[in-house]
Amino acid sequence: MAEKNGQEGAAGHGAGVDRQALDEVVRFTSDLIRIDTSNAGDGTCRERPAAEYVAERLADAGIEPTLLERTRGRTNVVARIEGTDPAADALLVHGHLDVVPAEPADWTVHPFSGEVVDDVVWGRGAIDMKNMDAMVLAAVRHWARTGARPRRDIVLAFTADEEASAEDGSGFLADRHAPLFAGCTEGISESGAFTFHAGGGMQLYPIAAGERGTAWLKLTARGRAGHGSKVNHDNAVSRLAGAVARIGEHEWPVRLTPTVRAALRELATLHGLDVDVDAPDCDVDALLGKLGPSAKFVEPTVRNSANPTMLSAGYKVNVIPGSAVAHVDGRVVPGGEAEFRTTLDELTGPEVDWEYHHREVALQAPVDTPTYAAMRAAVERFDPDGHVVPYCMSGGTDAKQFSRLGITGYGFSPLKLPEGFDYQALFHGVDERVPVGGLHFGVRVLDHFLRAA
Repeated sequence: MAEKNGQEGAAGHGAGVDRQALDEVVRFTSDLIRIDTSNAGDGTCRERPAAEYVAERLADAGIEPTLLERTRGRTNVVARIEGTDPAADALLVHGHLDVVPAEPADWTVHPFSGEVVDDVVWGRGAIDMKNMDAMVLAAVRHWARTGARPRRDIVLAFTADEEASAEDGSGFLADRHAPLFAGCTEGISESGAFTFHAGGGMQLYPIAAGERGTAWLKLTARGRAGHGSKVNHDNAVSRLAGAVARIGEHEWPVRLTPTVRAALRELATLHGLDVDVDAPDCDVDALLGKLGPSAKFVEPTVRNSANPTMLSAGYKVNVIPGSAVAHVDGRVVPGGEAEFRTTLDELTGPEVDWEYHHREVALQAPVDTPTYAAMRAAVERFDPDGHVVPYCMSGGTDAKQFSRLGITGYGFSPLKLPEGFDYQALFHGVDERVPVGGLHFGVRVLDHFLRAA
């Protein structure tokens, strides 16, 4: 399944991508957006047309793609590009092909048009994450044209089903096709190295070096069914409502992981704050209050969280049901799972049962590695005024599934964004879009990093 691009030699790291790569990254982003791969989580999504599009562009560049499916139409693409150093560990570069659904009536521009308006590409997936898929395609096709080769083997994976369970995507690949990822020790994917305007002209580039764990919960309360006009001290709805209220109001304690601690340390320094983040009595919430906009991408990851999201009970207003169900979106910091379980037991109490509806591990990656240093250097090469800082994602990515193979994951999908462009709000949001200039920056940074790492 491995790819040999059939060209020798390598362009120097300073050569940069050519004009064709800059044009292709925009065109590929638009084309992929036009392929509707909406994943509502009900099994109806079909990523195959997008996978075939990717495979064709890889094959055109002499890169041999392998198409893999667990379920018909839920297609993944994997390919390997051979590096110049056979002794080096391989690097996984992965991006998902599915997107969350979009309602056209809510959008300024049709979400599956891929239209370019005023140097901005519009549509579902422009940020999450067909832009990164397009950057990867544009960069590796540039290598094929110029004879450039990376130092490490690069394994490309374009996955299905990331926006739901990943069972047809990265989970399937990790469980059933591990040999395709032989030698991979690290990986990069979405949600990192984007411009974050922190006020006062400060530009940050957060690189993800961790993810909170996923703990989607189902709560069930049982009681005595009966007439709504009668006294009922075994009311399942009341029991469930009490548990949901306690969960929603709970104040989780601060639990700093090494990644988040490093982020706070660097942010405090950049903001000129004399704070010892490592001190046992450090008031983290007070520090966050002094960081201004920078606190936005750190605050969700200093503690566990549990947000009630769904309720279901009864079928008629004058009938007390025998059971009631709620769902809770829980997120767990690395190392915080035991505390999470104990706290949920206390908050639900003896009359409400809870179980995991969906569960995935928390991740943590070191920020003192050559790979992290190479990511930092690549960003700062193309934006010398930018400041790279580590952060932990509040949500999760396919890196969770690939971690089963011992692959350490980072969020690195570089984009340079103008002030006022709320990158994080556009994930799963209305009017998702990406500036053309951001794509150009991203493919330049990605190309440099992948060849230098």
